[in-house]
Amino acid sequence: MAKPVLYYCPRTRADTTMWMNVELGEVCDIEIINLKSGAHKSPDFVKINPMGKVPALVHDGVVVTESAAICAYLADAFADKGFSPALTDPKRGAWYRWILFAPSCIEPMMLDKLGGVKRENAMSAGYGTEEDVLKSIDVMLSDGPYILGDKVSAADIVMGSLLNFAIMFGAIEKKGKIADYVDRMTARPAFAKTQEISAKHAADLGL
Repeated sequence: MAKPVLYYCPRTRADTTMWMNVELGEVCDIEIINLKSGAHKSPDFVKINPMGKVPALVHDGVVVTESAAICAYLADAFADKGFSPALTDPKRGAWYRWILFAPSCIEPMMLDKLGGVKRENAMSAGYGTEEDVLKSIDVMLSDGPYILGDKVSAADIVMGSLLNFAIMFGAIEKKGKIADYVDRMTARPAFAKTQEISAKHAADLGL
């Protein structure tokens, strides 16, 4: 099986997929896409991702974009690493639920809050309200140290990365279960290594 190729730029959402890659034992070949030089809008890259953004993954002719999708794909492609429940595992449903909750509910709530967007009809927003999102996160973290209980999964990489980002920018307050969870996730050696990789590439690119 050919190695997946991860198209990556530091200091972007691609850091989430780099974290997943490091957790799996650095299974991807890395192609740096320099956003500063406009490489993400080059004809060659736009053929891979018409959105012209990172991350993107190419594996055996399959193209995957969007951070959560890439993390899920890699977890399944390297299932022996234990970051995804088996298709027959009852926890698979919760894994899908929360790995997609991060980008579909938490991120838009966070961006609305940081941008001062006020929704006249909360039901028109996919996430409802900030209160709804925070209540859901509380439920998500109620069964154990990680989303699926005692074992970390790709859902935790996606969720831990986004919650850490949200806290850094003041969109979510660091307290209670969220604080404990983010501290637990960012204490992982793979997170520290990802930060080192990101910092090195950022320095190389002048970002």
